[in-house]
Amino acid sequence: MPPKLFEDPEEALNEAIASLPAYEATTEDVRVVVRVFWLDDQSQPDEHSYCWGYRVRIENHGHATVHLLERAWEIIDANGDVERVRGDGVVGEQPVLAPGGGFEYTSGASLDTPSGIMRGFYHMVEEPGGRQFKVRIPAFSLDSPYQPGVVH
Repeated sequence: MPPKLFEDPEEALNEAIASLPAYEATTEDVRVVVRVFWLDDQSQPDEHSYCWGYRVRIENHGHATVHLLERAWEIIDANGDVERVRGDGVVGEQPVLAPGGGFEYTSGASLDTPSGIMRGFYHMVEEPGGRQFKVRIPAFSLDSPYQPGVVH
């Protein structure tokens, strides 16, 4: 069977990303799924610059509407150095997820080492009511073809 051809580049990208391993966590009926991919064209290993993209899907499986107010990340490189990043919302938005709703976005990270780990949480608030809680973002691995081989 010949490979499937796509007329829409976004559709091709979505199918490619959907085939990647998923890192998942659920906190208080909010599910977070992360898929990470290596960005060879944006990386410059000779200059110690390694880049990844990641696609995050946030799903509300609860009975209340939730509003994502803030994100907090820990980005840990292969040397164990930790960078902490906090900010309002994600990719310039503070999405509101109705019961059964979801939000998906793509972002990226770069490191000075050929591998690392990212993890974090989203600060959410229930609407109405105002109850605030944190939703865990699962730890995920940033792997490049330039990291030293590991014997298992």
